[in-house]
Amino acid sequence: MIPLGDENPTRSFPIVTVALIVINVLVFLYDKLIGFGAPEALMHYALIPCTISGQCSYEVPPVSPHWLTIFTSMFLHAGFLHLGGNMLYLWIFGNNVEDALGHFRYLMLYLFWGAMAALAHVAISAYSTIPTVGASGAIAGVMGAYFVLFPTARVRVLVIFFFIIDIIAVPAFILLGLWFLMQFQFQPGVATMAHAGGFVAGAVTIYLMGRDRILRRLRRPRYYYYRSLPPDY
Repeated sequence: MIPLGDENPTRSFPIVTVALIVINVLVFLYDKLIGFGAPEALMHYALIPCTISGQCSYEVPPVSPHWLTIFTSMFLHAGFLHLGGNMLYLWIFGNNVEDALGHFRYLMLYLFWGAMAALAHVAISAYSTIPTVGASGAIAGVMGAYFVLFPTARVRVLVIFFFIIDIIAVPAFILLGLWFLMQFQFQPGVATMAHAGGFVAGAVTIYLMGRDRILRRLRRPRYYYYRSLPPDY
């Protein structure tokens, strides 16, 4: 299932979400079209787990101090599909989470969720020298927050099953729940533990902050979405 959009209106323009998408795209274009100036640049700005854990068996040339790569790696992507998929998920789920949390708090938590995702990856790959890049961990945190805040909001997804192609709407908790469970199966070249760690960090953050308290800050009534639907929906 490929998400296409949700049926969950917002009352504020998602300026932070849009800014994050623009920054990620610009960094990607600069990296691929111009380059950072050296072939080994990826090794400098990507997250290399053993540099964070201190378990590298040989010297690698990351950004100094090493912990900065936790954040620089969030804005690097390996290819167009990697970037496009991440930005699609960020746009669909980020605008509502930003609307609920407020712009500044959302930005701070986005970076925090990304850091928690990176540390989850380091925890199980402490000796790895493989560079890790992508905003997936931070976006997983956004998805975890959405899962707690808007579990029954409907998400339109593209379903492809053999020769059947259709667009259906499913509750967010089903789509995001399935996505989370998929992170526990082996996927070559994918830092699934970073995804799972980010998702849990996002969900736990909203739980600790108080879901009802967060939703009350919205200018619309808490169940505005459902009241906005046609009577026969």
